Amino acid sequence: MTATTADAPPPDPRLPKRRGVELSLLVCAVLISVYGYIDVGLTKNNAVPPDAAGYGAGLGVLALLAHLAVRFRAPYADPLFLPIAVLLNGLGLVLIYRLDLETPNSVAAPTQLVWSTLGVAFFIVVVVFLRDHRVLQRYAYLSVVAALVLMLVPIFFPAVNGAKIWIRLGGLSFQPGEFAKILLAVFFAAYLAANHNALAYTGRTIWKLQLPTGRVLGPIVAIWLLSVGVLVLERDLGTSLLFFGLFVIMLYVATGRTGWIAVGLVLAAAGAVAVGWLEPHVHSRVEDWLNPFASIEAGDGPSQLAQSLFAFAAGGMLGAGLGLGHSILIGFAAKSDFILATAGEELGLVGLTGIFLLYALIVARGYRAGLALRDPFGRLLAIGLASILALQVFVIAGGVMGLIPLTGMAMPFLAQGGSSVVTNWIIVALLIRVSDSARAPQPDTVEPGVVAPVVEAEL
Repeated sequence: MTATTADAPPPDPRLPKRRGVELSLLVCAVLISVYGYIDVGLTKNNAVPPDAAGYGAGLGVLALLAHLAVRFRAPYADPLFLPIAVLLNGLGLVLIYRLDLETPNSVAAPTQLVWSTLGVAFFIVVVVFLRDHRVLQRYAYLSVVAALVLMLVPIFFPAVNGAKIWIRLGGLSFQPGEFAKILLAVFFAAYLAANHNALAYTGRTIWKLQLPTGRVLGPIVAIWLLSVGVLVLERDLGTSLLFFGLFVIMLYVATGRTGWIAVGLVLAAAGAVAVGWLEPHVHSRVEDWLNPFASIEAGDGPSQLAQSLFAFAAGGMLGAGLGLGHSILIGFAAKSDFILATAGEELGLVGLTGIFLLYALIVARGYRAGLALRDPFGRLLAIGLASILALQVFVIAGGVMGLIPLTGMAMPFLAQGGSSVVTNWIIVALLIRVSDSARAPQPDTVEPGVVAPVVEAEL
């Protein structure tokens, strides 16, 4: 019997592109950032900053160029990724500019804007030229070699603030480890996607935990141990913790076995205790975390962590207002590691909650894009990249709030740091590419002679 149109099942409705929604949200993100910039100038100098128009135009042009790249090369991408990244980047520039007014000899906002421009340029390159995220799977081993090289190079350069994570050439400085985390995420995703069945269903069972064979698990564990070992030598505890968390999360997603989370927590606790007692630089941070007011009791004045806690306390529910805080007393790390303390003091609990919700949205959308994909590599890559952002926010926010010991990392998009902002823009570009693949209409598999209805995409 011949199939007819009435007999055929209706095709899946196509998702709207939502590019118009993205553009509207981008306009709001730019306006909020410009308003904050003007507010700081009015508060500190009773005048609109003379370069406010240039700042707004520059941020608007960057947002528009990024939007055009997404509109024409990734039309079905999630409409929230780009506006959230622009808003966080814009708020970071406002907070850094506000702290610049307290440190006339150290102007960081213009430099951060240059790095942001470079980050958006990389974003556009990834969105335009990477047409299919699955291409990255071919370069898994090249990615891990490049990541290890990038992590090894800083060992040969002098330590900065107790950690060997910087490369300084003249007036230029950057952290290679920031780029290594993307490369390791690509390697972990590719390797686990190719071996997820063997990891989940082979090996021995010990205490109800099924362990894969050494032949399958050995290579990835060796790469992880080597990367973490290098970071320990560099005294980069924050990135070591990030890589460990990334490894455990992606292994759990690939195998679906909750036992890996328990094993990861036990190993993380054991490693943290060992490093905290044996490494003097890390041990001092643990001591400061256990008793942040010890320096005050000793008559040496408040430490950075104590000043950070005072800043959060002074912010209260609604904050002191942009430009009215005293977080600059934290010292040289106020614009980098402790930028969240300025947000907490001047925007209050309400503003801080809004910032955390922005991070939660971008992470949740990353997970959603990954789970919507059919290919294991894309799923693991999206979840890995989103987890990098989530782990960074947890480690940094926990450190400056006194929940965990301090680690030297940069708050995504907010903190001063060229390498960090460029890397985070690349992560957002990859998430946009993955979400476009997840939301794009798939070819309809209908019988010959069956006409599929056309659903008009919403702009």
